[in-house]
Amino acid sequence: MREITYTEAAREALAEQMAIDPSIFVVGEGIGERGGNFNTTLGLYEKYGPMRLRDTPIVERGFVGLCAGAAMTGARPVVDFMIVDFILDSMGELLNQISKVQYMSSGRIKMPMVLRGCIGIGGAAATHHSGSYYSIFAHIPGFRVALPSTPYDAKGLMKTALTGDDPVMFLEHRLLLNRRGPVPEAEYSLPFGEAAILRAGADATVVALAVMAPKVLAVCDELAKEGLDIEVIDPRTVAPLDVPTILESVHKTGRLLIADETFGPCGIGAEISAQVMENGFDDLDAPIARLNGAHTPTPYSPTLEQAVIPDDAAIARAIQDLVAE
Repeated sequence: MREITYTEAAREALAEQMAIDPSIFVVGEGIGERGGNFNTTLGLYEKYGPMRLRDTPIVERGFVGLCAGAAMTGARPVVDFMIVDFILDSMGELLNQISKVQYMSSGRIKMPMVLRGCIGIGGAAATHHSGSYYSIFAHIPGFRVALPSTPYDAKGLMKTALTGDDPVMFLEHRLLLNRRGPVPEAEYSLPFGEAAILRAGADATVVALAVMAPKVLAVCDELAKEGLDIEVIDPRTVAPLDVPTILESVHKTGRLLIADETFGPCGIGAEISAQVMENGFDDLDAPIARLNGAHTPTPYSPTLEQAVIPDDAAIARAIQDLVAE
């Protein structure tokens, strides 16, 4: 199977669906001729022109509101917000209109809208360019929230996002954008709410989100040399969240660690922990463990930046401590 980058895979999904569905158009800063800051639309302007790849001023609230209206009339807008921190300027439109309009119209008005862009810490991007915030959007009824961690997932989940009727937050970690991986040339899509078991194991379960998935997988391969047999689950989407797959794994292993680069308080790890406590308590042989980044604004200094996120040693230590519990 061919190997392409994460960004190429998501872009391929977008290009294929734009060819099929003329109602799809993209708005964002620099997504026209320049192809986007992260090459998310590279080459598409030449194919589809300025009406379907519309460069915008720095006015997130304006173009998010515009696209909400377009979606309500039957178009399928894609908002390329570049960095997730920027989309926070449009929280009124996101939370009060986009997430609620299907409910408020008793399902008569659909909201087929994809909001995609970069999340996560890395590259000394500092605190205004390093957010993730997916726990906020997963908390709001009406949103679908996708966190692909591989090129295969990026294309498959983007296909699903571009063909559904719900607003989708499609969040791409900056450290994954250039990762290469196998992607079929044949048509495929991935359903939301279906986790991937990246590695089977019997000693403990690790649920790893976004960039933590490849990090945890690499650590677990090393720990296997010490005799530790760890199961690794990538939820792929956090709204909906595939709780049954996590519960089935915990039933087998008896131990659970949730690894997430983002803040611990009120995070996805807290939700997963609560779900397992409520529905799988009798399967647990040890307290549920969480591994998160520091609860602090992201420093600009590369050295300090690395100090606030879990590294390989922290992941290994958290797994070893859980198994020893």
